[in-house]
Order: sequence, then structure tokens, then C-alpha cells
Amino acid sequence: MFGGLFRRGAAPVLPEVDRDRALADQDLRAARARAVAGDWTAARDVIAAAGTDWERRGHRTWVLAEAAQENAGAWIDAWLTATPDDPTVVTLHAAALTELAGRARGHATAAQTSQERLRSFADLSAKARAQAERALVLAPDDPLPCNILLNSMFSGGDRGGAFGELLAEARRRDRFDFEVHTTAVTFLCEKWFGSHDAMFALARETASQAPPGAGATMLPLFAHFEYAMREYSWAKVNASALVDCRRYFQRPDVQGELDACVTKWRAPGPPTHAKALTCENWLAIAYALSGRRDECKAVFDRIGPYADSHVWAYFFGSIRDGFTANRAWANRTR
Repeated sequence: MFGGLFRRGAAPVLPEVDRDRALADQDLRAARARAVAGDWTAARDVIAAAGTDWERRGHRTWVLAEAAQENAGAWIDAWLTATPDDPTVVTLHAAALTELAGRARGHATAAQTSQERLRSFADLSAKARAQAERALVLAPDDPLPCNILLNSMFSGGDRGGAFGELLAEARRRDRFDFEVHTTAVTFLCEKWFGSHDAMFALARETASQAPPGAGATMLPLFAHFEYAMREYSWAKVNASALVDCRRYFQRPDVQGELDACVTKWRAPGPPTHAKALTCENWLAIAYALSGRRDECKAVFDRIGPYADSHVWAYFFGSIRDGFTANRAWANRTR
């Protein structure tokens, strides 16, 4: 669809795209396969192995929650039956309900989503919220229950200041948790319950206070994606909208903030946090929209086959299409 916007050259042979949310976490992939086959102890052990690395623990929990959709989550039910007050499985169950809620709603705008879907979304979000409230007590240091509760608010908005209270509690548990703040920035974007100003304020405040190397230092870049999508490609992913988005990303002020985020994020060396590949995908998108081919190729070389982030779909129709088209562009000979 968008190939004509990129200068053509020799097409390289590139590896297959890997859309698995587990990314490069091979231990997680192996544990998930065993869990889906009925061995819930594999899921328990791989989450436990993350210790108090809350971002890695959260990433593993979300991936396993997605896998729970297979076999109707029978292995989670078995785990809950065996240890009903285990905070790990209670949190996982809440995350699985959140995944179900997201599937029930779908990815269309509210105007294009049926009332039946919206009701299912609200009902499942309420169930996730009830389970996450249990997890909040059972796991007093884990930020993930707070994040699940923040996710549940997408079905109805802020309830009496609950957003601020939950974000504060999540920050008490893990000050710069990447997933928590990505959820919070999304909640405050204009397409949901906030505004461009509120979204950028939270993203920039968090990034400025986060330590070098933290994924949270890249949040302003995510806010720029949300802004460009809402202003230029809302419900109209096409070549004309892409031109407008590229023009926006090439503005000197946007380029300056992009470079500042990357400098701080990579200052300690190659990032190793659980969602580093998500941030690399963000960076590939930003460099592609900016027309910075050499930097884009370097990022794709680091990413390898791992296509991750719904942001690709904002501008290129789907994650796979955006990833493959821009990777091919970055790797073409001049």
C-alpha cells in the first residue's frame, strides 16, 4: 500500500517476521508451551524466576494471560483450585480477564463498535477489576495489579479520582514501571479520556525523572505517536495521512525530542529491560517516519525478526505490514 513512498533499490532477503509477544524470552516461550499443555507449574516457575524485576515479571504475566485464551484457561483454573490465594495466579487471572475484555471490544473506534461489544467489554473489565483488587492486597509490592486496574478503567473513565490514586500506588511499588506508564499515557491521550497536553505532560515528567536506561525515558516518543495518529491518521490510514505524519516527525522540535529520548535511554549501553524490543520497535517507527534510513537500518539490525508494538498499525495498516515494508526500505541498497 505504501511502497511507492520509499525509494526503490535491490530487495534484500530478510528473515521471517516474529509476532510472538514473548519476544526473545525463550524461557517464557518454553514455559508457555508447557502451561498450555496443562502444566501450570511451568507458568508459576517462569514468573517466579523474574523475582522482583517487576517489568520482566509483568511482561511474562501478560504473555501467559494471552495464552490462557487457549483451552479456555483450564490450566489457570487448575492453578487457582490448587492455590486459590497465590498472588501470582490471582494476578494472572486478572490479566487474562483483561485480555478477554480487550478481545471482546476489538480495535475499532467507539463509533464503529457495537453496543454488544461495548457491554461485553464493560462486563469483563469489571470481572478483571474485582480479581485485580484481590491481587492488590495479596501482592503488596507488585505494580501489575495497579496496571490491570488502570486498564479496567478504559471501559468507563476515571471514577472519582481513581486514576491518580492508582498511578500513585503503582509508582510507590515501582517508580518508573514501563507498562504502568504506557497504560497511563494512553489513558490520558485525546482518543481516550485526556488531551494532548495531559498526555505529553505525564510522558515528559516521567521521562525526565526516570534514570538513564529505563524504558520510561522513551515515553515522549510514544506520546508523539499518539498525537500524530489522532491528528493525521485517525480512521484514515492511507498514503496522504502518512505524508502528513512524516512531515510532523520531521519537524525540528520533534526530532530534537526523539534524539534526547534515545540518548538518555541508551546512555548506559545496550538496554536489557524486559520491553527493550518494544522500545526498539518505537525507534524504528520514528526513524522510518523521519526518513532517517541509516539509523532505521541499525535499529532493525538490533531488532532482528521481532515485530512488536501496535503503533505500526497507526500509520501502516497493520503491525506486520508496517514492520516488513519499513524494514525492507531500511535495508534496500541505494
